[in-house]
Amino acid sequence: MGWLKGLVEVFTGDLATTAYSIVKEYFPPDMSEAEKANIQLALQNLELEKQRQADQAINEAEKRLTDRIKTLEGSASDLLRVPLLGPLMLFLRGCQRPLWGFGAMALDWMWFSHWSLNEQQQSALILINFLVLGFLFGERAITNAAPHLTHLLKARKGG
Repeated sequence: MGWLKGLVEVFTGDLATTAYSIVKEYFPPDMSEAEKANIQLALQNLELEKQRQADQAINEAEKRLTDRIKTLEGSASDLLRVPLLGPLMLFLRGCQRPLWGFGAMALDWMWFSHWSLNEQQQSALILINFLVLGFLFGERAITNAAPHLTHLLKARKGG
């Protein structure tokens, strides 16, 4: 839901400064600096309140999405009701992240140490890495790893 927060910031970001810069042209000439400061403070409080409301709306939307997923897909505790297969499914579910992670590491190790792959195979391994990193660690991992992966590919090609 990071895109939703970004969208909210577009509409609320630095609202107080923008409003103050527009409104100050209409101040009476005899208005004191203290009164101007009070107006600016009121605008900043308005911005903070709007940001708080936007954050609250984002949190509520994320909670509703999580609740909806839980309702549609069930939770891990639901699996325990299934005899014999339930605990096995929980175990396999818990093993999934380490298996994908170590599998991707093994492929990368073979790629960088032993394999001589064509460009299509390298592209497939890069895609696998991004999918696994995104699944295991989220968007931040992909954002942090992309420059390093690009650097490694350029170094491997000799450029």
